[in-house]
Amino acid sequence: MGRHMRRLLSVDCDGVALGASLEGAAGTIGLLMVTGGTQTRIGSHRMYERLAKRLAEANYPCFRFDRRGVGDSEGDESDWRDSGTDIGAAAAAFRRECPELRQLIGFGLCDGASALALHGAAAGLGGLILLNPWLVEAQAGIPAAAAVRLHYRQRLTSLAGWKKLLSGSMSYRKLLSGLRSIASRRPSTLAEEVAAALDGSGLPVALILAARDGTAIAAEAEWSKPAWRRIRAANPPPQRVDSDSHTFARPGDEEALAHACLNALERFSGRG
Repeated sequence: MGRHMRRLLSVDCDGVALGASLEGAAGTIGLLMVTGGTQTRIGSHRMYERLAKRLAEANYPCFRFDRRGVGDSEGDESDWRDSGTDIGAAAAAFRRECPELRQLIGFGLCDGASALALHGAAAGLGGLILLNPWLVEAQAGIPAAAAVRLHYRQRLTSLAGWKKLLSGSMSYRKLLSGLRSIASRRPSTLAEEVAAALDGSGLPVALILAARDGTAIAAEAEWSKPAWRRIRAANPPPQRVDSDSHTFARPGDEEALAHACLNALERFSGRG
């Protein structure tokens, strides 16, 4: 394992200063880390900070940043779809700070992963590690249809589930309501948009999923559809972490996630 050093930086993004952190390391493949939602570069439960330290110790330098209007960054907050300028500015700063880098890999969670899919090629990235990517737009507080389907499939194909249904401890009304909610939902086009961007860029992709997270379940359902056929053919199957935590916060998740990321980075290293 190598030694690493953390530095705090300010990145210019069209005249706006972005707060950033660099985990230096001796390797020539760097990881540009993009958060989801309005999370700062530390990440939920310090996930990004801890993972960056772990990967830097394995000789993969890591660059984290707050997009405009978030955390230590100036300016007005932008939607994840409009974060291409932020990603490009961070990638350019990473290269300036680490001129020995020969390849930059994007790493993102949720809509940070989707933002990388849309903007990573323009930022000159050489590959993407996508965690629980946001591929199905759903209303707040309502699980994606694929997650609801899996929930009821597991209940109706298990002996325990049928016992609950027949004994009355599972509500028929709730079951029918859940099934009707699936049928009534309008399809999302976000997955097709992300697939088209990835297909057009040709960037290699490593997908890492928390196996029981609703967003990840929805993403895996989309991954199996025709729009993703060429992407599936060019890349390995998803790596799964046995967790229901969207941000990999359960005991053992941190180690499993680091292992999956190192596997992906080793594969990208073979391409570089």
